[in-house]
Amino acid sequence: MRRLGKARSLEDQRGEVEEAGASPGPSSPLKASAGGQAAATAATRAFHAQGRRRPRWGWRTELLTSSRSATSDKPDEPGHGGGPGAMKPAQAVALWWPLVLLSGLRAAGEAAPGEASFCYGTFPPGFSWGVGSSAFQTEGAWDQDGKGPSIWDAFTHGRKRQVLGDETADSACDGYYKTQEDVLLLQELRVCHYRFSLSWPRLLPTGVRAEQVNEKGIKFYSDLIDALLRGNVTPIVTLHHWDLPQLLQGRFGGWQNASMAGYFRDYADLCFEAFGDRVKHWITFSDPRTMVEKGYETGEHAPGLQLRGTGLYQAAHHVLKAHAQAWHSYDSRWRGRQRGLVGISLNCDWGEPVDISDPRDIEAAERYLQFCLGWFADPIYVGDYPQVMKDRIGRKSREQGLDLSRLPAFSRQEKSYIKGTADFLGLGHFTTRFVTERNHSSRQGPSYQNDRDLVELVDPNWLDPVSQGLYSVPWGFRRLLHFAQTQYGNPPIYVTENGAAPKLYCAELCDAWRIQYLKEYINEMLKALKDGANVKGYTWWSLLDKFEWEKGYAERYGLYHVDFAVRSKPRYAKASAHFYKRVITANGLPGPREVQSWQQEALETCSVNNQIRAVEPLLDHMRLASEIAVPTVCALCVLTAALLLTLLLRGPR
Repeated sequence: MRRLGKARSLEDQRGEVEEAGASPGPSSPLKASAGGQAAATAATRAFHAQGRRRPRWGWRTELLTSSRSATSDKPDEPGHGGGPGAMKPAQAVALWWPLVLLSGLRAAGEAAPGEASFCYGTFPPGFSWGVGSSAFQTEGAWDQDGKGPSIWDAFTHGRKRQVLGDETADSACDGYYKTQEDVLLLQELRVCHYRFSLSWPRLLPTGVRAEQVNEKGIKFYSDLIDALLRGNVTPIVTLHHWDLPQLLQGRFGGWQNASMAGYFRDYADLCFEAFGDRVKHWITFSDPRTMVEKGYETGEHAPGLQLRGTGLYQAAHHVLKAHAQAWHSYDSRWRGRQRGLVGISLNCDWGEPVDISDPRDIEAAERYLQFCLGWFADPIYVGDYPQVMKDRIGRKSREQGLDLSRLPAFSRQEKSYIKGTADFLGLGHFTTRFVTERNHSSRQGPSYQNDRDLVELVDPNWLDPVSQGLYSVPWGFRRLLHFAQTQYGNPPIYVTENGAAPKLYCAELCDAWRIQYLKEYINEMLKALKDGANVKGYTWWSLLDKFEWEKGYAERYGLYHVDFAVRSKPRYAKASAHFYKRVITANGLPGPREVQSWQQEALETCSVNNQIRAVEPLLDHMRLASEIAVPTVCALCVLTAALLLTLLLRGPR
C-alpha cells in the first residue's frame, strides 16, 4: 500500500491541536473499580508494553466512519449536507482533529512477540464452530401470520433516507419461508451450532404476554429448532436483537422506560417455557451498546431518537436490569429441569494506545474499552459500572449544571442482583482502533463521544477490504480476548460475531480477501486459547447476506450470496463458505500445506459456481419459455384434434 502523506511527529500534531484550541491536556488517572479492575488494568498495561519500543508516528487527515456520530446527526448520504444537522465552518475547524488517520504505525511493522508468526494447530475437542443471523435481518414476512410491527418496521417505513436506498426488510432473505433450505446450508457447512434470534413481536404482537401470544410464531420457531436438531446443529438462541415491539415503544417509550425489564422477563419466560426443553444456550441481548447508542443517541437506528448524553445511558440501565431479571427467572424456574445456560453478547473493537510510552494514551485506550465492553460487562461481572465511567460522566454532569449524573446509579440491592448473571460471555469483534487522549469541554454539551475524552484513529497500512471503517486487524482480536480473560476472571467465552463485508457492493463469489480475514482472525483466536483464554466456540457473522440496518443491502457479510433481485432469493456459496467448511471439519488450521490447498480448492470451486450462475438467467428464460410454449402447443393440438373429429363426424353419410 502506498504511503499516505508526509510523516510528521506526534509532538508536531499535538502542537497543531493546541493551536486549534483542542489541546489534549492532562488526564486523571484511571481509578480501579471493585473486584479486580486495578489488577486487570495492570495486566493490560503489561500486555500493551510487552516487547514493544516507542514507535515513530506519521499522520494524515482522513474521515473516520466512527467519528460520524460525533459530528453529524445523519449517515453520510446524499441529501444530508444541509439543514440543522449540517456542519458550520467553525465546527469544521474544531472537528479537524478527530479526522486524523495514522500512518506508519507499529502494527504494520513492529509487533509484540507471537503476533508476527502464523500459529497453525487445532482447537480443543468439543470446540463449537457456527454461523449466525438475526430475525429482522433475514426472516421477512414482516406482517404475516399474526406478527406485530417492530420498531425497525416503523423506522424503515417512516421518513425517507433513514436507510440507504430507502430499503426495508419486509421480505429480506425470505427466511420465514425458506427454513428447510437454510438448514440444509448449515448441514452442508457442517457447523456445530447456529446462532439466531427470536422476533419478540412475532411471538407477542403487542409485546405483552398477558395480552396476546401468537401460536403461529411459536410453531415457526419450534419447527426451526426441531429441524436444526435433526440436522445435528445446536441452536444458540438470542432473545432480543434490536427488534423491539413497536407498541411497547409507542406506549411506554421503549427502553427509556423501566417497565421494559418486566415485559422482557415475561417474554423470556415464554421462550424458556416453549423452547427450553430443546434450547440449552440462551443469549438475552445482542450488542446492546450499539442498540442504545444508535437508537437513543445518534438516531441512526430505530427508534431514531437523539437524546444526547442521556437516552443511551438510561436505556442501557434498563437493558441490564432486564437481562438480570431474565437470568434470575431461568435460574430459579427452569435451570433445574432444562440444564441450560444464559449469557449476553457484547460487541467491542479493540483499543490500542497510539503511544505505549505515554500514560495518557494508555489510559485513553483503557477508557475506550471500559466505555465499550465494561459498560455492560462490569455490572454483570464486577457489580457496578466502571469507575472511570462514573467519574467522567459524573464530573461532566456537574460541570453542565446537573444535580445528578447522567449515568444512572444502581442501588446496593440492584448491584447484588445483577452481579453474576452470566453463565458465559458472548463476545463480538470486527476491528481495531488506535486511541489517543483528547479532552472534550463540558460546554460542548452532553454526548457519549464527549464523555469518553478520546479520539479513534486507524492505520492506512491496515488491509481495508471490508466495509467502511472496519479494517482487518487480526492481532486486536487476541488482545480483546486477553482483556476479557483478565478483566472478568477468565469466563467461558463464545465468540458470537466476527466477520467482514466488502467495502463496495459486490456479488463476487470468489472472496479471497474474506478467506484471508477468516484465516487470520481464527489464528489469533487460537493464540488466545494458547494464552489461556477460555474460548468455547466461534460464530462467523453471518450465514447469509442480509438486511444491514441503516446500510440496507449494501454490505454483505454472508458466506452465502443472496440474489435479492430475484423473487425466490436464491443462495449461492462463496469461496469463504467452502474454506470455512474445511476449517470446521479439521477443527482448526492444521498446517500451511493443508490451509493453502483449502484456499485453492475453494477459489476453484467458486469459479465454477460463478460460471453456472452466469448462465442461470438464460436457463430461467428457457424454463419460462417452455412453461408458456408447452401448454400453448398442447392446447393447439387439442383444438386441432377436436376440429378434425368434428369434420369427420360431419362428413358425407
